[in-house]
Amino acid sequence: MGLGFYLTQHIAKIDKRRSSCCKLQLVLDEAETLSPLLGASGDLAKKKTFPALFGLYKNHYLDANTQIIGYARTKMDQATFEGHISKYIKLKTDEDRQALPKFLKLCSYQDGQYDKDNDFQQLEKSIEKLEKASGATARLFYMALPPSVFIPVATSIKHNNYKKGVITRLIVEKPFGMDLESSRKLAKDLGALFTEEEIYRIDHYLGKEMVKNLMILRFANVIFGSVWNRHSIDNIQITFKEKIGTEGRGGYFDEFGIIRDVMQNHLLQILTLIAMEPPVSLGAEDVRDEKVKVLRYIPPIAKNDVLLGQYTKSEDGKEPGYLDDKTVPKGSKTPTYAAATLFIQNERWTGVPFILKCGKALNQQKTEIRIQFKDVSGNMFTNLARNEIVIRVQPNEAVYVKIMNKEPGLGMKTVISDLDLSYSSRFDNALDAAWKIFTPILKTIDQGEIEPIPYAFGSRGPHGVAEFVAKHGYERSNQEYNWPNHSEASVAAKGQDQKVSKPNP
Repeated sequence: MGLGFYLTQHIAKIDKRRSSCCKLQLVLDEAETLSPLLGASGDLAKKKTFPALFGLYKNHYLDANTQIIGYARTKMDQATFEGHISKYIKLKTDEDRQALPKFLKLCSYQDGQYDKDNDFQQLEKSIEKLEKASGATARLFYMALPPSVFIPVATSIKHNNYKKGVITRLIVEKPFGMDLESSRKLAKDLGALFTEEEIYRIDHYLGKEMVKNLMILRFANVIFGSVWNRHSIDNIQITFKEKIGTEGRGGYFDEFGIIRDVMQNHLLQILTLIAMEPPVSLGAEDVRDEKVKVLRYIPPIAKNDVLLGQYTKSEDGKEPGYLDDKTVPKGSKTPTYAAATLFIQNERWTGVPFILKCGKALNQQKTEIRIQFKDVSGNMFTNLARNEIVIRVQPNEAVYVKIMNKEPGLGMKTVISDLDLSYSSRFDNALDAAWKIFTPILKTIDQGEIEPIPYAFGSRGPHGVAEFVAKHGYERSNQEYNWPNHSEASVAAKGQDQKVSKPNP
């Protein structure tokens, strides 16, 4: 794993007012900048950080003279490094293909350990050389690391790369700790090294376009405002599915499990955006305050409200099971799938189950929010499906509202139709509130009191998921749903649990 990135630049302004919605926003002035980046060998760095930096570069948010120094434990030459960081950079246009070689010229690599002062001193020499050439006066460290090494790395940075007169910022990526106690200890130890103004704690998933769109959908559309409560909504599901398994990273994943890796941060953040009251403003402080209020209304998760699973080899035997990963400890009980039901005990949401589901090695890749409404009272029609608002976060971002309509013809048969809205400084309180919800159930899981149910690689998940969701009120309609061919959402639905129809000639 890598340290993420360390960014040195002439002016680095992080817009805290929008930090709740964005992974990282850098507003650079037109002066020359330096951008050394540490952690270049990490999975997060190659899949997320470098593609994001390339996006900033091609959209002219990084100065043309920016320099990015990759730093990690892995030894590799410049050519290998360039191939490594460009692997996940998507080149959609000729302009992108022309920009990539120029971007790579800004990048260099230096290997070193995370607990060796000598290595960070060598890094400091490289930094100072670049600062002297460019006049850079600010440094930004991004830590995409396991929580177990946050403090040793932060200590090395403070002792070897922290200079008076140079603006310094420390970016800490999730997961922030393993439970409530470790999260508080990390906050205390980091606070002894850096001021609160210098520390930023982020969840990169909040940078997803449709996640950022949630507040607009909720608070800028009067048609949703009056029904966004327990009187109209029966249940809400937030689903995160990955087709891939651990792919040789099982040793790292096994330390955390799917709840710490995805549910306690990504999905819980989405939940707060769905459930919170309107903030006073879009300022980070105001948005965060409303999200924290939601978290404080959620009690710890009950044992009976959790279902766990662990994937086995695929039914055709082509894909290995979790325990077949050589980096996974023998006989591990770490869950790769989890479903949990949370309840928000406030006036707006009392009695409405929020069902969070996430897993690896499943049948498809998607993140989706499904808001299901109550049955129509005193209904004169039969076989009616419930109304739903479905927000597809990825892939093929879309928002669609499932409604009942009359089937064309002389009769009064109903069909499911859709309204397609396709879419091509103080943080510890929030961390505490989030960990208070999950820490008790995580301790129960870590003690082996909940056995993960085996499920085949590429399946829909462990047996019992449908029943788990159904016991909290979700109704899966048996009525055929014909997606109109013009719908972008039909692309995402095709081949799954809905049928895509073609228009009559």
